[in-house]
Amino acid sequence: MQKPLFPRVILAVCFFCASSQAARMDEVTFQLDWLPGGDKAPLYVAIGKGFFAEQNIKVKISHGKGSSDSLTKLGVGIADVGYADLSSLLAAKAQEPLAVSAIMSVFSKAPHAFFSLKGSGIESVTDVKGKRVATSAFSSSVVFLPLLLNLNSIPKDSIRIIKVDAGALGPMLATGNTDVIISWMTDTVKYQSQVAIVGKELHVMPWYDAGLEFYSTVIVGTDKFLKARPDVAKRFLVAFQKAIEFTWAYPKESAAIVHDLVPEVDTQIALDTIINIRSLVYNNASDAHGLGIINSERLATSWSYVAQSQGFELDAIDPEEAINRSFMKAISPVTTNSEEKTGYLKVESK
Repeated sequence: MQKPLFPRVILAVCFFCASSQAARMDEVTFQLDWLPGGDKAPLYVAIGKGFFAEQNIKVKISHGKGSSDSLTKLGVGIADVGYADLSSLLAAKAQEPLAVSAIMSVFSKAPHAFFSLKGSGIESVTDVKGKRVATSAFSSSVVFLPLLLNLNSIPKDSIRIIKVDAGALGPMLATGNTDVIISWMTDTVKYQSQVAIVGKELHVMPWYDAGLEFYSTVIVGTDKFLKARPDVAKRFLVAFQKAIEFTWAYPKESAAIVHDLVPEVDTQIALDTIINIRSLVYNNASDAHGLGIINSERLATSWSYVAQSQGFELDAIDPEEAINRSFMKAISPVTTNSEEKTGYLKVESK
């Protein structure tokens, strides 16, 4: 006996509807400013938890080799949105037209830091006087080092700078071939593991604790994308902000998501990174202005640091030229206690 046609028709219609819905999803290409890791967790959380899908968005990820590389690729239209350092964006805008704008803050504090060994007597920025300080030759931190030294009345010639390959920094500190290294707080877990091999512990001295406070990582979008698909950009930010809140409310689950989507990223390392960089996301700036919001006064301060460090005239650009504030309106005005909770009711234990 022939089976009734009706159920098969229903299944076919459902399949067609699901396929049509998937086909109608807005595709967005996201440009990373570096390799995947715990510091990029919100992007993967938004994919893994379906936050982008809730906004009818499908995201394709492109890897990068630094902020300059990210901005270059965005500038020529290879991607629609991406990560970049606001300092790099401001410097680029001061030199030539670049059709890219910041639409959301991710790290409202810069991750530059000194690293020393516990017990070495180097416990604050002022303790680096008379010490050997190793740094990568191409580190963006080097650009801001003179400002930090000036803010803390440390003569530039009172420290000995050693420029080495980035991969040599941790081993040099561990073996005593340098007293201090300069790097980003996002590398803390890597350096902790390297000094632990010789039975040592790491001490971290963020530069923002020594007065050098400014914006760092931001979400940027191409002006073409923002003009042509403004609704998609706004929905992207809604999903991304939700992912930021989830990441630091549930770091264990978020680290597992990063590993699931990028197997080469170790879950424990991703978790440790998420925990270690929380202060870059949740801090006095996010408390005062809201998560993801780029405050005009803090932006002006950030530009003044960039101008001083790279030799630009302060009036070379209006820093607001690098920001498209119309998309920030899509972000919920989440202001949270940086030490206690996020927008989620419960914060997962470490």
